[in-house]
Amino acid sequence: MRRILTVLILVLVSHGAWGQAVTDQTQMVTKAVNSVERLRSANGQQKAIADKLAQARAVLIVPDLVKGGFLFGAEYGTGVLLTKSKDGVWSGPAFYSIASGSFGLQIGLQDAETLFIIMSDNGLSAIMNDRMKLGAAANVAIAIVGAGAEADTTTNTGADIYAFNNAAGLYAGVSLEGSGILPRHSWNAAYYGGNPLPEDILIRRTLDAPQANRLRDVLSK
Repeated sequence: MRRILTVLILVLVSHGAWGQAVTDQTQMVTKAVNSVERLRSANGQQKAIADKLAQARAVLIVPDLVKGGFLFGAEYGTGVLLTKSKDGVWSGPAFYSIASGSFGLQIGLQDAETLFIIMSDNGLSAIMNDRMKLGAAANVAIAIVGAGAEADTTTNTGADIYAFNNAAGLYAGVSLEGSGILPRHSWNAAYYGGNPLPEDILIRRTLDAPQANRLRDVLSK
């Protein structure tokens, strides 16, 4: 009897740990839904976001992109990347982290909901192959729109990626930086099971995520 109880406890602990990991990913998808809804309802951004989403190749949603520092700065966040097929169907979400470091005249702290609307295969390739860490050398045009947009960013049309921000806090200064964008393999494994590659989720679409239907619905509005 004691041995049976011991085995039962071990099974429950094991499932509890696994359940917590899944909950983390599910909460991130829910945060992504809320961020898109807030950004789409922000004054002056509704039409721009709707127009870009209608033509988008993919989106990267980062509900909490935290940036701060004094002289030396850092930026970090976790988000979800989804691709859109030619017939307008969104893939399941793949989990990514974004991080960068910078050195320059800077001070402050900022927490921003950020929606990266990726308009081209070139922009999507830069995200998936981590070429964003090269900054301008990646040959990707990025336009930043909304609260928290830095003064030296462009809002020109024809960009590969449009970043819509809803920022809280103050971050001021000039810096040279590139962001590293890497898949969170452990999160993708916890969400889908097995050991999927981002390409399995985003390009080949061999995995389905019905629990992300609400996120896909919000993006399709």
